[in-house]
Amino acid sequence: MGLDNVAVQWPRTGRFYDPVAPAEFVDFAELAEKLPLHAGPAAALADHVAKTGTVRVTGYTELVDLLFGLNGVLFATDAAAEDEDPVISPDDCAWIAGGLERFVNGHQEFGDEITFETVSTVLRRALEGSRLAEQQLRWLQSRLDALRDDTGNAPQWSYTIAELDVLAKFYRRCANRGFAVYADF
Repeated sequence: MGLDNVAVQWPRTGRFYDPVAPAEFVDFAELAEKLPLHAGPAAALADHVAKTGTVRVTGYTELVDLLFGLNGVLFATDAAAEDEDPVISPDDCAWIAGGLERFVNGHQEFGDEITFETVSTVLRRALEGSRLAEQQLRWLQSRLDALRDDTGNAPQWSYTIAELDVLAKFYRRCANRGFAVYADF
């Protein structure tokens, strides 16, 4: 069992959120078919979204939290504290989609494979030249160090650009159609 992000109708009516019909994501199957053969995880993700209107995000939480500089982004922890429901609003879906899209664009020059090292480089470049660059770079380094194990080894991330692009498309679809995302454990 893990964490799924389920597209739901926004706002809720009654006690529970109504899931969005998978038909709203049926075109993700076409996306899966258009991906190259070596993009197996991205195709599997797109196919799962097309069939269920759901993203299994357990494997992405650490990466997404690093990219956004927060903890529990895909767990909807802020919403859970405020609303008692672990829900990502359509506006927050747009924010997540935008951040993932910017990362995917910033990673293009490093190739298709996303690793801990390439993520570190992309994030450092994004912070360089910013108003508080030195302070932000120190903060980033502390976040990167915290992800290393006791012997100093980096996480063994292996994602592809296509995979994160599919993830971004899921949140963009939710934002554009006014859906929320329920964090289901």
